[in-house]
Amino acid sequence: MINKFLKKTKNIPIFLRSLFLAVIAIYFFLLPFGVAIFNLQDPGLKNGQLPKFTYHWHKKLAKDIPPWANERVRSSKASKLNTRDISGTEWPMFSAVYFLWATEALQDDWVKNPNATSTAPSIYAKAAINAAIKLITDPDNATWVKTHWGDDYLYQENIFYRMLLIAGLTSYQKLTGNEQFESLLINQVDSLSRELEASPFGLLDDYPGECYPVDILPALAVIQRAGKLLNRDHASFLAQSVRAFSESRVDPSTNLPAYVANSKTGEGIGSARGVGISYMLIWAPELWPNTASDWYANYEKYFWQQNNLLSGFREYPKGISYGDWFFEIDAGPVIKGYGVAASAFGIGAARVNNRFEHAYPLAAEAIVASWPLLSGSLLIPRALSNLSDAPYLGESALLFNMTRKPILKSATTKKTSLPAFVYLFLLFYALSGLLILCYAIVPVWRYYKKAHI
Repeated sequence: MINKFLKKTKNIPIFLRSLFLAVIAIYFFLLPFGVAIFNLQDPGLKNGQLPKFTYHWHKKLAKDIPPWANERVRSSKASKLNTRDISGTEWPMFSAVYFLWATEALQDDWVKNPNATSTAPSIYAKAAINAAIKLITDPDNATWVKTHWGDDYLYQENIFYRMLLIAGLTSYQKLTGNEQFESLLINQVDSLSRELEASPFGLLDDYPGECYPVDILPALAVIQRAGKLLNRDHASFLAQSVRAFSESRVDPSTNLPAYVANSKTGEGIGSARGVGISYMLIWAPELWPNTASDWYANYEKYFWQQNNLLSGFREYPKGISYGDWFFEIDAGPVIKGYGVAASAFGIGAARVNNRFEHAYPLAAEAIVASWPLLSGSLLIPRALSNLSDAPYLGESALLFNMTRKPILKSATTKKTSLPAFVYLFLLFYALSGLLILCYAIVPVWRYYKKAHI
């Protein structure tokens, strides 16, 4: 590849060409090598505190999100998208909410440790917070769910969208103290909790005929969080809502909630899946600690996979070979059974459940594989996002997972070592950078040597 570049640029002055290669080597390889090593030393990866580098990531997103979110709202682009365009319709909303959730966590951390950064996250990220809520409440951004549910979309199931709406409104009011959306928040919390309580099995559809329990559980969690903000008591409703994840809604082979369910019959469909269980285990400890502990034990038993090279959560349970190699919009790439999304959200699940023998290697793998730049951008999560509609989903989701804090007491004292994958990726950065740097330096050295003969 470098040789091809040299041939195509042979007419460019040697100094300019060498300077270009040197910049590539240093900025895109050697500095990421240093950044990754620095981040890997952060004690927050092992002790449950928020890693200090998450503030750096957050500050970069706080600069990037306002122009993107404001332009999306201004252009009314969302109103022109097809409902089958999942990444174009769902991911922008997710991006904004993940950012707000992470901002909440960092703000709470800053209040306890104001030395973490000179300015509070809620202050330096003010423009991003306002842009995020503007996108979340934008009527055009809801076009895809209006198409599914009609004008009654805020009062008829639509669990995925309404969950994110409640989450965004709650975070915004907590971070800013601004109550301009409080009536909408109260309306949605009350109506959604009533609808879930009245449903036969505690299940509602995301889209007509499509019920994903992975969205029911965070909906319950955000209702509880909003209730605390609004001084509303949902304890009784939330306690009995575990019914949505029991009996026939459970995959009998793993005793974990099935990824898909029929909201009308209450039957689970197919097996549990890594991307769903990882995400649910981020929220379950807030609602039902004992149930969360049982789920995590089963998740570890049937989905945790490790060897000398790699550690992570599978997308499908062990023994299901057809799920070893594929790509899906929700699961992301699945490589030899390892689910990229399952393992990414597994960072948050392991941190919340106080299982740092899993959280540490998962976070370390994510750090090196994210291709971290000195600016705070993460190239690989950016590349795996929808660059035209939701370019910051990957980075905001990873930031969200890295800023989860333990809720449960530690159930284990196991120690863990980093898989070889971490060291191989570091070696890749270092060797690639040094090789490109050699191609930059050697021609200049030869030129000077020849000129002085």
